[in-house]
Amino acid sequence: MSEISMRKRIWGWWFFDWASQPYHTLLVTFVFGPFFAAVAANFYMSEGLESEAAKAQAQTMWSMGLTVTGLLIGFGAPFIGALADISGRKRPWLLGFSLMYVLGAAGIWFMNPDGSNLWAMLACFGLGFIGAEFALIFANSQLPSLGDKDDVGAISGSGFAFGYLGGVLALFIMLLLFVEQGSGKTLIGLDPLLGLDAEAREGTRAVGPFTALWFLGFMVPYFLWVKDDARTGKRGTLGEAVSLVITSVKALRRRASLARYLGSSMLYRDALNGLYGFGGVYASLVLDWEITLIGIFGIISAIAAAMFSWVGGIADKRYGPKPVIVAAILVLTLVCITVVNMSRESLFGLQLAEGSTLPDAIFFGCGMLIGGFGGILQAASRSLMVRHTDPAKATESFGLYGLSGRATAFLAPALIGVATTLTGSARLGITPVIFLFLLGLILLHRVEAQGDQG
Repeated sequence: MSEISMRKRIWGWWFFDWASQPYHTLLVTFVFGPFFAAVAANFYMSEGLESEAAKAQAQTMWSMGLTVTGLLIGFGAPFIGALADISGRKRPWLLGFSLMYVLGAAGIWFMNPDGSNLWAMLACFGLGFIGAEFALIFANSQLPSLGDKDDVGAISGSGFAFGYLGGVLALFIMLLLFVEQGSGKTLIGLDPLLGLDAEAREGTRAVGPFTALWFLGFMVPYFLWVKDDARTGKRGTLGEAVSLVITSVKALRRRASLARYLGSSMLYRDALNGLYGFGGVYASLVLDWEITLIGIFGIISAIAAAMFSWVGGIADKRYGPKPVIVAAILVLTLVCITVVNMSRESLFGLQLAEGSTLPDAIFFGCGMLIGGFGGILQAASRSLMVRHTDPAKATESFGLYGLSGRATAFLAPALIGVATTLTGSARLGITPVIFLFLLGLILLHRVEAQGDQG
């Protein structure tokens, strides 16, 4: 069998982003998340809650689901990564987590539009999300083997750009052919494809099986062209994995830059995940957008993310990842401040004319910035992590990176849930994200720009 070229290997690695991005684009942010929130709000109103209280309860429930999955991901990631490093095998783990991804996504088809099985659907979503995030850790751990530290920024940025293009295409297909508007027709005036029942919201619910099939089809290049490292001949036990992780965590005392970076990224990536997890929900609950309008918003955001991620990769190669991360955090913080101070009736305390479309236009602009600078932030962050990674322990290192990104993944959803409950407002509930971004920025200040590989 001929050896796979590095160019093919990079393309295979990029196809992981293309295959997996729709889980975040379609399910977390722009279709299932808002659909779940709308169904939950209507369910709670049918139970006797007032409109605003029902919307707040729906957002709180969504935040609870993200909180629990975040905890499971965060505390499982480093141990699973250590087990993979001991054996030298990543593909069996990737296959297992891919199966979780597919089963969880496909299960969303069974959501009842009357809200009678909300918790079951939240569990299906969580199962798929855990699979998606664990698989991502293993894919990220392969980045150091694709180029030297000056090249990985551009490779990472291009990967995110390619993935967002996949997300755009998937979202475009769903909006044109499946997702129903209030009229029961899709965005281009068709009945949902395959004879799906618009009244039962089967077109919207099809987002789950569609996402699962997309992943299955487009993971083929990845599994063909990205092979495992050489096997070590060891199987590894949970006890050994725990020992390795404890050793790695203790070693952080001697690696101040890595420790600060993990702490910083823990906060600002949690804030970004909060924006992704609640952006579509905000549009649904605060601005009363239909799923199709949220989908158009998603397409614009994802296109911006693809373009910005590619440009961010070029900037990373020229200036290094740290200044790119700083710029992205500052822009996203300003976006959050704008979103929190905007409603259908007012903007930064100034009353708007009844029926004003200014909030819609501003939120579309915010969506472009969230997508664009969110993509830059993720790509540059894994590039900076490579500069802090020992290639011999890449999966374990990215397991710690996964831990830092998910150990407090409950924090943004939980804080949003608490703020939403205390204020009774889905809009003001987003406020904690601002402080998480700023705290992350403060910690980032003392991180070594050139990294520390131990």
